[in-house]
Amino acid sequence: MENKLRETLAHNLKVERAKKDLTQEVLAEMAGISAKHLTKIENKNVTPSIFIVYKLAKALDITVDTLVY
Repeated sequence: MENKLRETLAHNLKVERAKKDLTQEVLAEMAGISAKHLTKIENKNVTPSIFIVYKLAKALDITVDTLVY
């Protein structure tokens, strides 16, 4: 289940970031995380905490469920 969540989150994060025409660096700065950590999330190498998912959703002006479903 964790792998499926990572895949879904990574995919949705990339899609939403592209919709806003943001680079990983810009989104990471907006969310208050490192660009390296965002890259790991998008590459499915880490499962972020719910706090990080919330910060990313807030930076993208979307809901958390948009990223995880």
